[in-house]
Amino acid sequence: MLQPQPQATPAAHQGHGLDIHGIPLFTDNYAWLLQDRATGTIAVVDPGDSAPVEAALAPYGGRLDLILLTHHHADHIGGAQALRALTGAKLAGPAADQHRLPQLDIPLTDGENIAIGDSAGTVIATPGHTLGHICYFFNDPAALFCGDTLFSLGCGRLFEGTATQLFDSLHRLSALPPETLVYCGHEYTLSNASFALAVDPDNPALLQRVNDVRRLRAQSQPTIPSTLALERATNPFLRAPDSQTLASLRARKDTF
Repeated sequence: MLQPQPQATPAAHQGHGLDIHGIPLFTDNYAWLLQDRATGTIAVVDPGDSAPVEAALAPYGGRLDLILLTHHHADHIGGAQALRALTGAKLAGPAADQHRLPQLDIPLTDGENIAIGDSAGTVIATPGHTLGHICYFFNDPAALFCGDTLFSLGCGRLFEGTATQLFDSLHRLSALPPETLVYCGHEYTLSNASFALAVDPDNPALLQRVNDVRRLRAQSQPTIPSTLALERATNPFLRAPDSQTLASLRARKDTF
C-alpha cells in the first residue's frame, strides 16, 4: 500500500513556481496536487478517485481551479467529474481522447501552453501507452507529469500504440532538462527495479538506485519524484538504443 506524504499545507503566496504534493490513490496510483505560489491557483493531475483529492484540498478551503488529465484510463480520470461538480474546476485533457473522457473545457494538443496561475506549462503528446496520451511540463520547478508514459525505472505497457511511437515519446521526454522532476502516475519503482536489474545487472548507477529504492519502500516512503538524469542513467527503456530493443524489453517486462 502507498503511504500518504506529509499533509499538504497552503502556500503563503510568496515567490513563484509550483508547490507539488502527492495524493496516494487505490493501491499504487498517484494524483498530483499543484499550487501556484504567486496566485494560489490549484490544479490536480489525474484524479482517479475524488475522495482522497477532496481530503487533500481541505487545507485549501476545498479550492480547485483546474483538473489535468493525461489519458483516458479509469484509474486516472475516475474522480474528475465529481471534483468538477464540487469545485467548478475547469477540466483539461487530450483533445484526441475527447470521445472517451469527461467533457473537456480545455482540449489540448501537442505544443500548446497550459498555465496554473502564473506557472507556465507545455503539453507534450506521447502516444504509445494510449494513442491520445499527453504529458505536462512546467518550468518552475522543472517538473514533468507523465501519467503512464514514463515510469520510475520503467514505461507504460503498449495498450494502443506501437513501440516506435513509445520510443519517440520517451525520447521527447528525455530531451527535457536533466534536473526535471519526474512525477509519474504509479508507485511501480520497486517492481520495475527487479526487471531493470535483470536486463542491466552491471550498471553501477542502477545498483545504487535499487538500494535507495529498497530502503525507501521498506520505510513506506514514496520513490516519486525521480529525475530525468536518474532515469537516463538507470531506466532500461529510456536507455534502449532503438524501437526494436524497446519492443523486446517491453515484451519481456509484460511477462516478467
